[in-house]
Amino acid sequence: MTNGDSTMSKTVMFIHGAWLTPASWDLFRSRFEAAGFDTIAPAWPLEHMPIERLRNDPHPDLGKLTVGKIVDHYEKLVRALPEAPILVGHSYGGLFTQMLLDRGLGAAGVALDPVPFRGVLPTPRALWSALPAYMHWGSWSRPVSMSFERFTKDFAQTLPADQMRAAFDKYIVPTPGRLYYQAALAIGTGIHVGNPDRAPLLLMAGESDVTIEPSMVRAAFEKQKKSPSRTSFMSFGGRSHFLFAEPGWEEVADAAIDWTTRIVGAPKVTPAPKGKVIPLGAKAFKAA
Repeated sequence: MTNGDSTMSKTVMFIHGAWLTPASWDLFRSRFEAAGFDTIAPAWPLEHMPIERLRNDPHPDLGKLTVGKIVDHYEKLVRALPEAPILVGHSYGGLFTQMLLDRGLGAAGVALDPVPFRGVLPTPRALWSALPAYMHWGSWSRPVSMSFERFTKDFAQTLPADQMRAAFDKYIVPTPGRLYYQAALAIGTGIHVGNPDRAPLLLMAGESDVTIEPSMVRAAFEKQKKSPSRTSFMSFGGRSHFLFAEPGWEEVADAAIDWTTRIVGAPKVTPAPKGKVIPLGAKAFKAA
């Protein structure tokens, strides 16, 4: 559906990460739509249900969901679209985005704080933050849950304290435990980093992220730039793994929109601010 060169597209497919639902992309979707894009945010397999049911009565097979099954699911959705979409993924969604690009899908890809593919080593701090996925008996084949304490310390620690509980209640759901074993053991997460047919890729890191530390995203960038296709890297100061919805998310979204617009040639309209925009200054943003 694409090649290493840019392909004009107005459709953006958002792919959420672990512990989250498509609702995690609501703010980004509004920003991209204001810039002239059409957006969709399909759920992972077995997660097409209300958030309360996901929390209290998840599908019995959710815990057995694998990286391959999820990527295959999104491949079918991408191929069903009338044009190659721009793929935007966060965390595991960022890994899936890169795997889909490696399959020759998508007009371009943006990966925010992506889980490392095979060959990119997690840091000790990142492994520590993933402990909730390993501490449950039988988590290889069961859904696992994140505690509020872990959310405040490892997932969204830069979010203002008075917003923590509301954010946790709005966004966080159980996730397949098997994915974390696959990521830690590099099972089913391989990518051909020199792929000449891979579409352009932007990797984005939160400099305060302890779930996917910025050095891990930089390492992925160093490997991905072996491809002759355009590969870019940006990092944002003061941002956690929750950079898609914490104060200053507008700066991250707009940087992704600007890069995407330059790459695929989609029409750009200056986005109307959604609430208060919090400028973090020139030192907060770096690009490569």
